[in-house]
Amino acid sequence: MKQKKKMTSTGFLLLITIVLFFVMYAAGMVIFADKGFAKPQMFLNLFVSNAGLLVISCGLTIVMITGGIDISVGSVTALVCMVMADLMENKGVSAYVAVLAALLIGLAFGIVQGFLVTYMGIQPFIVTLAGMFFGRGMTAIISTDMISIKNEVFLKWANYRFYMPFGSTNKKGKFIPAYIPPTVVIAIIVVLIIAVLLKYFKFGRKLYAIGGNRQSALMMGLDVKKTMFRAYVLDGFLAGLGGFLFCLNSCAGFVEQAKGLEMDAISSAVIGGTLLSGGVGTPIGSLFGVLIKGTISSLITAQGTLSSWWVRIVLSALLCFFIVIQSVLASAKKKK
Repeated sequence: MKQKKKMTSTGFLLLITIVLFFVMYAAGMVIFADKGFAKPQMFLNLFVSNAGLLVISCGLTIVMITGGIDISVGSVTALVCMVMADLMENKGVSAYVAVLAALLIGLAFGIVQGFLVTYMGIQPFIVTLAGMFFGRGMTAIISTDMISIKNEVFLKWANYRFYMPFGSTNKKGKFIPAYIPPTVVIAIIVVLIIAVLLKYFKFGRKLYAIGGNRQSALMMGLDVKKTMFRAYVLDGFLAGLGGFLFCLNSCAGFVEQAKGLEMDAISSAVIGGTLLSGGVGTPIGSLFGVLIKGTISSLITAQGTLSSWWVRIVLSALLCFFIVIQSVLASAKKKK
């Protein structure tokens, strides 16, 4: 007879996250049904509003699996948006070149920060803290005023819609199909690619090995520095791509843009089951972490009287809850 597989701590954390999301969303559908919470578009809006965050959270997941961290992604996003807006509106550059610039900015941050962390041996928090200040400072140097993007090609991308065969009816009985923009499609593709990369490729297995026990990884003959450097480069590239998706939503660049986004990305990854100590995490978990963050925001908006700061308050409470669970599971694993 085949033995039943025991659920791992990774699977248990992911299960808690998924159940929590569905419970929260189901509660919203019951409580705020009159405000359209049960409509398919309301659910899809969780992806529409957080496509950029989802991609950035995948990058954070990769780095956090190795036991590292990156708190510069919010500033990178702001810099990407500002550079794209400035290039298209003030320099007359095409939208395609602006996108390339966005990806190169993210890649440059990943290469520099990855080199300093892995080959220079500097603490990732210090390196990425410097990156955070540098990115925000460079954004202000380009312009302290908001630059609205009016480039026709870029606006065409931003306003494009993929219509679904399902939807809802309005008060007049007219059928309104649900839709998603290209940003959601790109974000979902990224999640799937990273999920496959981490599970079925050597690079992914190396990341988990390094995060689980770096000394053991070295003894196994793994090139720890090279693998970690690649993790930061990929994280930087995803930050640039996430910044581009974020810009498609806002169609503008300004200094205070994406402030606190790094904390949203980290909390989404942790709520999704990624251990801060490394060795555990999946992009699917981070996806549900992002959806939980979006659901909290939607619930508070639908409620109407609560301050938007309650999103941060609830997220911080959930973050503490999941960190405690992770600590308990880690202690139980050590005792075994």
